Amino acid sequence: MGAAHTRTRRRPTRGHGRRRAGPRPGLKRRRLAWTATSLAAVLALGGWLLYARLDANLATTDVNAALGSDRPARGPDGSLNILLLGSDSRAGQNAEYGADGGGARSDTAMLVHLAKGRRKATVVSIPRDTMVTRPACPLPNGHTSQDAAAAMFNSAYSVGGSACAVKTVERLGKVRIDHVLDVDFTGFKGLVDAVGGVTVTTDKAIHDKDSHLDLDAGRHRLNGEQALGLVRTRHGIGDGSDLGRIKLQQTFMAALAQQLSGSGLLTDPVRLYKVADAATSALTTDKALGSAQALLGLARSLADLQPNEITFRTLPVGPYPKDPNRVTVKQPEADTLFTAVRDDTAQPPVTTKER
Repeated sequence: MGAAHTRTRRRPTRGHGRRRAGPRPGLKRRRLAWTATSLAAVLALGGWLLYARLDANLATTDVNAALGSDRPARGPDGSLNILLLGSDSRAGQNAEYGADGGGARSDTAMLVHLAKGRRKATVVSIPRDTMVTRPACPLPNGHTSQDAAAAMFNSAYSVGGSACAVKTVERLGKVRIDHVLDVDFTGFKGLVDAVGGVTVTTDKAIHDKDSHLDLDAGRHRLNGEQALGLVRTRHGIGDGSDLGRIKLQQTFMAALAQQLSGSGLLTDPVRLYKVADAATSALTTDKALGSAQALLGLARSLADLQPNEITFRTLPVGPYPKDPNRVTVKQPEADTLFTAVRDDTAQPPVTTKER
C-alpha cells in the first residue's frame, strides 16, 4: 500500500473566498447625514454671503422716522403705493452729465400703485414742472425747511431729498406712500445694461444734443446710455415740455415690463444675481425695503402681473397763469385719480382734459 496522504484544509486568507465587511448601516447613515448637513451649511453660508454683499450695496433713508405719524392712512390691505424717483444728481460718476445747478432734483417721479392681489397696477407720472404747495420738510441737519405755497414739484427733492418728495406727494394726493425707490443716472444705466438692454419703438426720429440721443424712427434695442438719453430727452420731441418726456418715460417702462414678463428671470440664479447686484447698487430705498431679501420678495409678488394690466397715467394738469413754462394741477380730475389710488378702485377713464 502506498503512503497515506492527509488532506489539510486551508483557512481562507483575507480578500479570498470571503467578502470584506463594509461599514455598519448605522455608521453609513450617519456619514450621509453629516455630508448632507455640511453641504446644506456650505450652501446656506454661500447664500448668506451673497445676500450680505447685496445688502452692502444698498443705501437707505428712514422716511418713516423722518415724517413721523402725521401722514395719510394706509391704503386697503394688500395694496401698495411706491414712489419711484429719478434723481438728476451730478455727484460722483454722474458728473459727466454736467453741473446740477445747485442741488439734485427729482427728474422723474412716478407713483406706482399695486392693487390688492398684485395683478393690476397703475403708474401715475407727476410732471416735474407742476406748481404745488410744498410742505415743511425735515432736513438732514435736524432742522425743518419752510413750506412754500407755490413751488415746482421737483424742488421738494432739492430741499429735503426723498422724504420731502414723499411728503409732498402725500400732501398733494392725500395718498399714503408705503415705499420709495430713488435711482440716479449711473444707477439707471447699470440696471438697463444688467437686463440686457430694452427694446423700444419710436414713432418719430429723436435727435437731442442735450441728452446726446440720436434715434431714427423705428425699433431699437437700447443700452443703458441710450435708455438714459431717451427718458431724459425733452427738446428732441414735441414742444419740448416735460409732458412729452413723460410719454417717452412711460413708453420705456411699458417696454421694460413687457421684456421682463415671462423672461424667467426669477428662476435663473445667474441672471437674477446680476440684476440684483445692479439694482442694489443703483437704488436708495426706505428702511423697510433696505435689504436684498425685501426687494426680491417684492419682485416675486409681481410674478403674476401682466404688462397689459399696467395702466400709465399722467397727473392732470393745465397751464399755470403766472408762467407759461409751468403747469398747475387740474381739478377735479386729479382728485378723482388720486381717490382711485387711495381706495384701490378702478381708475377713471382718460378724458380729453387729461393732457
